Amino acid sequence: MTTSADRLAAGSADCVPVRRATLADVGALVRLRALMLADMGMDVGDDRAPWRADAARWFTDRMPRTDEFAAFLVEDPELGVVACAVGTCDAHAPSPANPSGLHGHVSNVSTDPRRRRLGHARACVDALLRWFRQETCATVVSLNATADGAGLYASFGFAPPRHASLQLRTVRPPT
Repeated sequence: MTTSADRLAAGSADCVPVRRATLADVGALVRLRALMLADMGMDVGDDRAPWRADAARWFTDRMPRTDEFAAFLVEDPELGVVACAVGTCDAHAPSPANPSGLHGHVSNVSTDPRRRRLGHARACVDALLRWFRQETCATVVSLNATADGAGLYASFGFAPPRHASLQLRTVRPPT
């Protein structure tokens, strides 16, 4: 007989309780985003850094748009929200490979360091991918992976795109 502990050890997310985020969770989503960005080497500043208020507004504005935004999280009885994954949908021009033109994007996959390696991120990503499949028309879902997360995403079937993904960072001239 397989126990919950066995499934968790095997990397299954089915024993980790996940719920969809609400407006009450915006602060936790911003906090976990800061943890993720800091782990990626970014200087996130303190709790009063201006970007945090901007991020809170961004989450707040999108939360009601349930057809194009979802965030799933794990709550710990001692620490509160300890893991999350966020998904957005963007409209692109339709193509033969993607007739709806809708593209999904996974971001903000983050787990509090005190609760890592327990299947929380896996459970959040699993719930998010179910949302993409069942509640959106997105047929393409992308993400940006760190070295730490690449194995998790590969286990869900994520692979490098057929065409190189490039990026240009633009800077507005001072006014």
